[in-house]
Amino acid sequence: MPSGMNKIDQVRKKFQEGKLTKIVLHLLAWFILVGLPLYIIRRYQVGTGFIWLYYLNTLINGIIFYINYLVLVPRLYFRNKKLNYLLSVIGLLVFFYFVSDISNNVAFQRDSGRPDSEQMRTPPPDRDGRPMPPPAGRILSRPPFRGMHMYSYGFSSAFLIFFSLGLRVLERQGQIEKLQKEMEKEKLNSELALLKNQISPHFFFNTLNNIYSLISVNAEDSQKAVLKLSKLMRYLLYESDHGNTLLSSEIEFMKNYIDLMKLRMSDKVDLKVAFPSEFEDRYLPPLLFIPFIENAFKHGISYREKSFIEIALEADQKKISFRCLNSIPKRQENDSSSHQGIGLENVKKRLSLLYPDSHELVIDRSEKVFKVLLTLNQ
Repeated sequence: MPSGMNKIDQVRKKFQEGKLTKIVLHLLAWFILVGLPLYIIRRYQVGTGFIWLYYLNTLINGIIFYINYLVLVPRLYFRNKKLNYLLSVIGLLVFFYFVSDISNNVAFQRDSGRPDSEQMRTPPPDRDGRPMPPPAGRILSRPPFRGMHMYSYGFSSAFLIFFSLGLRVLERQGQIEKLQKEMEKEKLNSELALLKNQISPHFFFNTLNNIYSLISVNAEDSQKAVLKLSKLMRYLLYESDHGNTLLSSEIEFMKNYIDLMKLRMSDKVDLKVAFPSEFEDRYLPPLLFIPFIENAFKHGISYREKSFIEIALEADQKKISFRCLNSIPKRQENDSSSHQGIGLENVKKRLSLLYPDSHELVIDRSEKVFKVLLTLNQ
């Protein structure tokens, strides 16, 4: 329970950190938008009408952006209410068009009442006091303000709608990807726990029975078996819970496992094991190879006829190659599903998640031999 709570707290902490970063970026954008006119006023001679129009349009654009970003997209677009979303966006833009139009007219009238504007519009009289006609090409009348405003508003508002929609979709996709990664991680952990639980019960039961029968025959060998079993249990219970493990530890675990399985083998079984003595150690997910070894001992041993098991592992700087072969006893020759247990399906899923494009698993079953070849590209 505490570990589960810690994971929840970590996810919540990451979410809060991402949310705080988002708020800081929004505040920074508003700081630039609000402070830009102050810089322009100090550097250039700009009328108050321009400043009034700028702040007014910025406020309206901000309202359009955040209504779409915070309300319409999450509540309508993401819930597949596309028609309602489209109608809401149209209503939003139409409403704020009239608000913007009225506000801009008020600002224009305020700016047009300035003396310098009147002087620019009406030329001074001549020496006799008669009004001078405006020079050709110099008539300064009110521009087609409504038309310009309509085009300007349409372009800016459409840009804000698409920008806020795209930004929200990208953020949602990022959250979905984070959630999928967390789910895959939890799935890997649960599959590893399932694999450990699958290995443990019947293996420990059989091993303890073998050790019990060995005590009366060879006390020294039974003590060694108990020591190996304790190392095996320690690895399963503790070391494999830390995520990745060292290849050397994994090899040591497989050796201990094989040594304990020898206790119940007869002389009719030919066992060959080849693990590297010198290799470059590296980290890898735990318990990747043991299901194949367990499967070989479970289905490849016969107490009535000769049988064999061959286990080999090679490691270099670029890849790890694992090979496991075992004989198929006569009682299983016609049973193609005898080797396809839960452990093999489990490790297939783990490999597809851990090494999606960097592993090769070949499982081949002939009439007499069951063969597994696994290559991990590092």
